[in-house]
Amino acid sequence: MKTLLEHPDVKAFVIHWGEMGTQWGVNRSVSQIHALLYLSDRPLPADEITEALGLARSNVSTALKELQGYAIVRRVHVEGDRRDHFVAETDLWEMLLRIAAERKRREIDPTIALLGELAERLRHDETAPKLVRERIGRMHEFISTLGNWYEQVRGLPKPTLVALMKLGGKVARFVSPLKGKAKS
Repeated sequence: MKTLLEHPDVKAFVIHWGEMGTQWGVNRSVSQIHALLYLSDRPLPADEITEALGLARSNVSTALKELQGYAIVRRVHVEGDRRDHFVAETDLWEMLLRIAAERKRREIDPTIALLGELAERLRHDETAPKLVRERIGRMHEFISTLGNWYEQVRGLPKPTLVALMKLGGKVARFVSPLKGKAKS
């Protein structure tokens, strides 16, 4: 494993992925372990990860559980070795979809639920300021629509997702005529 991290570009990627993780709200060690596993050509046991990255064993154990929770790292067994080994998902689309699904589950779904409860209570609460009732109602509608859109997009086949991504802003050409018709 030392030879992999001895390469300056590998080291640069692992360090950068750790820094980017902190920008996305993910612990640096979690992100660095993910980067190392992603680049590795073989399953790695926790003790090799610990040694390679110079992290505490408890930190590696916690990080591996977090990565498994996102379903972007899985435990595998290597014949003749009693230790657990770990591999990262290498299909980038699958990785993106799994991360998005878990973040939605952890962050968006509870927000939609709370906003729904608040909007329902406020709808019947004449003592609450009208502005507050309207804004919470709009926020609930917006985030619920976003969640529904995500579910619809997630169900699309990967080739369709890739085509949509490559189309980028060109999609607006298809939607713009529909937008004009809706006003008529």
